Amino acid sequence: MEAEKPFLEVCLTPALFYQYDVLQSIVVVIDVLRATSSICVAFQYGAHCIVPVTTTEESLAYREKGYLVGAERQGSMVEGFDFGNSPFSYMDDKIRGKKIALTTTNGTRAIDIARNAAMVVVGSFLNIDTLAEWLIKQQQNVVCLCAGWKDTFNLEDALFAGALAEKLQPHFRLTPHRDAALAAMRLYDLARNDMYEFLAQSSHRTRLEKLKVDEDVLYCLTPNQTQVIPVLRGGVLYNLRDMLQKDKGE
Repeated sequence: MEAEKPFLEVCLTPALFYQYDVLQSIVVVIDVLRATSSICVAFQYGAHCIVPVTTTEESLAYREKGYLVGAERQGSMVEGFDFGNSPFSYMDDKIRGKKIALTTTNGTRAIDIARNAAMVVVGSFLNIDTLAEWLIKQQQNVVCLCAGWKDTFNLEDALFAGALAEKLQPHFRLTPHRDAALAAMRLYDLARNDMYEFLAQSSHRTRLEKLKVDEDVLYCLTPNQTQVIPVLRGGVLYNLRDMLQKDKGE
């Protein structure tokens, strides 16, 4: 008898996350523009680990422990920190082997909200195929958590949730409360040929345009730039490959 397929669900905003049973689920945290994209880039460039924190004070305090520190609020880098939330700021060999503490308006908060799940991983278009292939192999329930903007819905995170759900759907089953997953997949189907143009009037792209970071937006919407899978362990993000190698060595 064929084993029953695991569930696939989409939570479109952290404000609704309390409704999902995640104790037996892998939660994919999604903040496409730009936190989860930047986290993937940091690991691609060799960061040892990233500590996601909720306040700028927490992040800055890690500097005394030898960490590089990052902070973003309202889309902008906070003065006095090493990084903001641009993926390009992490494309630097100086982060190889370094520990980083990071706080962002939405992404690191979503990671914190999901911390009690069976497992928490980070998703972006930059690692979508690698992440999808890995999730299929795990045969566990998956909840896609869209970070949104301050507990409200946004388009870009829903697009990624739809793109990922489309890849996973043949191997998973939707729950009776499937409308969010269906909506995300429909949105992605409408946008797939030109996501950048589809997001032209979206709130966060408009917000970032004022900061003149269109290059960030284009890059964050480009699939498969990396094969890293950031995973949360003990409140700290590690590259899954490095974590497994370390466990094997021990």
